[in-house]
Amino acid sequence: MLHFLVAESETADEREARRRDVGKSSGETYAATLRQLRPDAKITIVAPADDDAQIFEPAALRAFDAVFVTGSPLHVYDDTPEVRRQLAFMRNVFASTVPSFGSCAGLQLAVAAAGGKVRKMPARMEAGIARRITRTEAGRGHPLLVGRAASWDAPAIHGDEVEALPADAILLASNAVTAIQAAEIRHDGGTFWGVQYHPELALGEIAAALRRQAADIVDAGLADTIEDVETRATQLDALHDAPDRRSMLWALGVDSEFADEAKRRIELTNFLGFLTQPGNDGRRLRNDAPAESNFA
Repeated sequence: MLHFLVAESETADEREARRRDVGKSSGETYAATLRQLRPDAKITIVAPADDDAQIFEPAALRAFDAVFVTGSPLHVYDDTPEVRRQLAFMRNVFASTVPSFGSCAGLQLAVAAAGGKVRKMPARMEAGIARRITRTEAGRGHPLLVGRAASWDAPAIHGDEVEALPADAILLASNAVTAIQAAEIRHDGGTFWGVQYHPELALGEIAAALRRQAADIVDAGLADTIEDVETRATQLDALHDAPDRRSMLWALGVDSEFADEAKRRIELTNFLGFLTQPGNDGRRLRNDAPAESNFA
């Protein structure tokens, strides 16, 4: 049986706020998605940012087959106790050599832990839909993105972005708003696959996130009024309820790759598939093998 560790990137207050909005914390959403994709897996949820969190040394992390790092309002460039605890956890994940995957703040956390740079997005944000994400040359041959179209849209909401990848990282996808939309990071014996968008989220959860951050979205110039944000959130809710509703596909300017749940989850499905691919050893995505071994 596979055993997954899901690491919440939210503080306790943020977890409770999200539960009030959508019924789950980010970690609980991740766990629910993973249970749908791998119902046979055992899943443990932890919250490394908490001051009473269990400290997982690399040896303890080796009890897990993979680590998943969630999104959150966390700003990894803030020097706070919560951020320091998160970074220490992620460094231990790399040192453990256990393969890891993360989205949004999860990607940013891995970047910062491995020596890269994250910043507040200058005078903009990406909210609701990340448009026309396109694979790089390296991304066209990478197993994370197998099955993706040449360009695609994905659920996203973030005001921070990766400014510079660390050494031994590979840029896999970009778009016009955020240059680093998907990447592989190798650091200290471990390998991380991550995306800036949210393959784990339902469209209704993105709608709720828009409502929570409506003032920020207006301030960023993406909407003129709070009511405009509510209109977009309502459209996403409607598409969540009826993914083949053509009027909503047209109103949002998306296609079935965005609307269909299985297609939104391609990166997670690919990670899980590669993790358990016959012939992979116990650590799967190790970085002590030649680089081309990750492109089987």
